Amino acid sequence: MAVPQDANNTSYFLPPNKEEWEERGIPDFVYGQKELVWEGVQWLRNAPSLPDRLPLSRFDTALRSAWRQRMELGLFRYRLGELQTQTLPGAVGFVAQLNVERGTQRRRPQNIRSVRQPFDSEQFNFNKIQPGEVLFRLRREPGVPCVPQQEDILVMINISPLEWGHVLLVPEPAQGLPQRLLPGALQAGLEAVLLSAHPGFRVGFNSLGGLASVNHLHLHGYYLDHRLPVEWAPSKTLDPGGHLHLLQAVPAPGFLFYTSGPGPDLEALVSRVCRATDYLTDHEIAHNLFVTRGAPPGKTSPSSALMGVRVILWARKTSFGIKEGEAFSVALCELAGHLPVKTSQDFSSLTEAAALALIQDCLLPPAQAEEVQAALVALAAQVEQ
Repeated sequence: MAVPQDANNTSYFLPPNKEEWEERGIPDFVYGQKELVWEGVQWLRNAPSLPDRLPLSRFDTALRSAWRQRMELGLFRYRLGELQTQTLPGAVGFVAQLNVERGTQRRRPQNIRSVRQPFDSEQFNFNKIQPGEVLFRLRREPGVPCVPQQEDILVMINISPLEWGHVLLVPEPAQGLPQRLLPGALQAGLEAVLLSAHPGFRVGFNSLGGLASVNHLHLHGYYLDHRLPVEWAPSKTLDPGGHLHLLQAVPAPGFLFYTSGPGPDLEALVSRVCRATDYLTDHEIAHNLFVTRGAPPGKTSPSSALMGVRVILWARKTSFGIKEGEAFSVALCELAGHLPVKTSQDFSSLTEAAALALIQDCLLPPAQAEEVQAALVALAAQVEQ
């Protein structure tokens, strides 16, 4: 898709001379509250996967054009072409993509032994990336009334991309933060989704033990030009205040948080989600999180409009390292219904039943899942008192 130049005069492109990359500094992408798009972002009714007909925001333009330049300059481990994609037959609507290079060429995961493992500066971390991998610094306009100042977030390429525009959102790397979700990072992730006018720009988080491969705080963001079942899957309310919901139906049951408005509502959502992830981390329970535009909680259907932002949180079995020989690894995008498959053979033979079996094998046993649900409901009730 052709990407127009950014509307302002800031350049997010690298200079032609490679020696100048390090001296260039990191450009700022400064945004205001008015650029957070709450309404009007929908899939095209008759053509939900035609990206050329979807509008782009200033954020989309900056990210996609700078990301494309880095691809052309060879800063990635492989050149990402158009991925072979299919929707698996069945009730779920899994979107499977063949991505052989990510399966074979991505960096090996670090040796992780605990969900609460401290940051280790000797291991690979985002202070060690190559010049040119950072696209820009995401910076909210200061001085907005009633809105806490957001910490700066670096937006950098994922050199082993899942899909087009795959980036990492990283709070100041020099802080040496471990991979434990913090409110500032989540707030930035939510606002990144709202800065995009593309309904397929999603953000997610993998905890340690939930297939995070680097123990340095980061979120993922990427474009997928397809609807996913978590956008509209029905849910039931779990707490009296109506803030915690259980996502029903497959791919996997998860805890659903939702907001449709800016300011205090968004801040409250961040606080609720982080209390839940703090509980899981403190109890050594791995988890994955996915942020997407979606329908309000309740009885919904595939035709439901994307009225706000859904945050889905899955507690899951702890898994350290990558299991070899499986069609896909289960992390944030797989739980949401997007399946990056590692081999042509698996891609051609994968069925909905096989995908569900792989995903459900990673979920908590029923008794532990009920215990976690009761604890998160109790947490939600404490807040409302």
